[in-house]
Amino acid sequence: MNRQPQSVKRITRRGFMGGAAALAGISIVPRHVLGGRGTVPPSEKMNIGGVGVGGMQGGNDVRSVGGGENIYALCDVDANHLAKIAPKFPAAKHYRDFREMLDKEHKNLDGITVTIPDHMHATVALWAMERGIGVYCQKPLTQSVWEARLLTKAAQKYKVPTQMGNQGYSSEATRVACEIIWKGDIGDVTEVHSWCGGGFARGITKWPDVEPVPDTLNWDLWTGRAAEHTYSSKIHPINWRGFLDYGTQMIGDWGIHMLGPANWGLQLGSPTSVECTAVEGVNPVTYPSYVCKMEFPERPNKFVPAGKMPPVTLYWYEGSMVKNFKPPQGLTSQDLKGVNELFVGTKGFLGTGGRGESVRLVPESAMKGYKKPAAVIKRSPGHYQDWIRSCKGGDPACSNFTIAGPYAEWMLLGAICWRFPNEKLLWDGQNLRFTNSEKANEFVKPKFRKGWELKDITL
Repeated sequence: MNRQPQSVKRITRRGFMGGAAALAGISIVPRHVLGGRGTVPPSEKMNIGGVGVGGMQGGNDVRSVGGGENIYALCDVDANHLAKIAPKFPAAKHYRDFREMLDKEHKNLDGITVTIPDHMHATVALWAMERGIGVYCQKPLTQSVWEARLLTKAAQKYKVPTQMGNQGYSSEATRVACEIIWKGDIGDVTEVHSWCGGGFARGITKWPDVEPVPDTLNWDLWTGRAAEHTYSSKIHPINWRGFLDYGTQMIGDWGIHMLGPANWGLQLGSPTSVECTAVEGVNPVTYPSYVCKMEFPERPNKFVPAGKMPPVTLYWYEGSMVKNFKPPQGLTSQDLKGVNELFVGTKGFLGTGGRGESVRLVPESAMKGYKKPAAVIKRSPGHYQDWIRSCKGGDPACSNFTIAGPYAEWMLLGAICWRFPNEKLLWDGQNLRFTNSEKANEFVKPKFRKGWELKDITL
C-alpha cells in the first residue's frame, strides 16, 4: 500500500510534554517513565481510537480500554456500529476509513484498538505502528503466518506498546499453570491436548448468494486486502471467521485462548513439524473440522532446574473432530469436566479451562492436599490495563507482539495443515517455510489485492 510513515521529529501530543520541559530547563516526568514512542506520562489520560467498534468484540474493547482514559476517535466501515456506540462517547470523532483516521489524528492518538476481521489485523496494526501509535489488536493477531512475523518485526522496529487480545494470558490461573509445570509437579510434559467444537459458517460449502450491499456498509473497505467477492449477510458482521478468505475458524477464535498456558508454560517456539491426522467437511469456501498434530523440539527454559524442556507433541481438535480426542489412560471424560487443555506429564496431569482462566490437577482427587507453588510470574492488573500501563511507560504487556507474534505463528500452522491430510509437513521456523512442500508454502503468506500489499520489514 502507499503508506507514508510520519516523521518522528514532528511535534506530537506524545512528545509535547518532554519538549516543553526541555525548553523550560526542567524535567516534568523522568524519561524512563515517559518511555519511547507511543507512551504518555502516567498522570495523563491516553487518547485512544477504536478501529472496529461493533461485531463480536469491538464495542467491548473500546469500553474496556476507555475506563479512565479518553476515547478520542471511533472508526468502523459499518455506520450502524458507529451509531450504536456513539452515545457512550459523545465527544469522540467518527471515521469510516482507518487510513483517514490514522493519517489525520496520528498526532493526537496514543493508542488504538483493532477489532476487525482477522485478514485486516496486520494492515491496520502496521499502519498505526508506523505512525508511532500503540496497538491493542484482537487475537489471533493475524490471519497468516507471514503477517505474524511481520508484526513481530514491526514491534522491534517501531517500539510502540502492543498487546494481543488473548485475555486469558493475564489471568492468575495461566500463571499458576506455568508455575506448576516449572516446579515439576506433573513431571516432564510430553503431550498437550486441546479441543473446541462448534464454529462459524459451518455447512456453507459454496459462496453465498449475492445480496445488495447495505447503504451503511463500505464493502470494498471491509474486503481490504482479500480477494473481491460479493456481499452476503452470511459473512458480515459475524460469520466471516469461518471463511477461508477472512478468518481462521476455531483455532484462531478459541484455540489461541486455550493454548496460552501451553505456549507460556512450555516456552514453545517453532515446531519442527505439523500434520493433519484427520479432517472432514473440506470445501473451497469455509474451514473444515480437523485434528492437528505439532511436534516441538527440546527448548530452553530458565525457569526449570534443568534449564531446558524435553520435546513435546501438541494436538488440536476442532469442530466435529473433537470426537477424535480420547482421554489418556487413567482418565475419564468426567475427570476432564471443565477442562479444554490437558497437559500429560510423566508424573501426572494438569488441566486448564476457559481462556486459561482455571487450572487444576487432573483427576480432581489429585488436588486433595495439594499446595500451589510459590509465585514466580508477576501478576497482572488485567489484560487491558496491562496494555494501558505499558503505554504509560510501564513494563511491556504480557502478550506484546514480540511474544504474541511467535505464538500466533505456530498456532496458525494449524489453519494450513488440514489442506494436506496425513502429510507430515516439516517446518523451518527461522526461514518461515516448509522444507518438504512448496504447495504448503503457498499458504504461509496471503495473496494481497492490488493496492493493499504489505512490504516485509528488514531489521
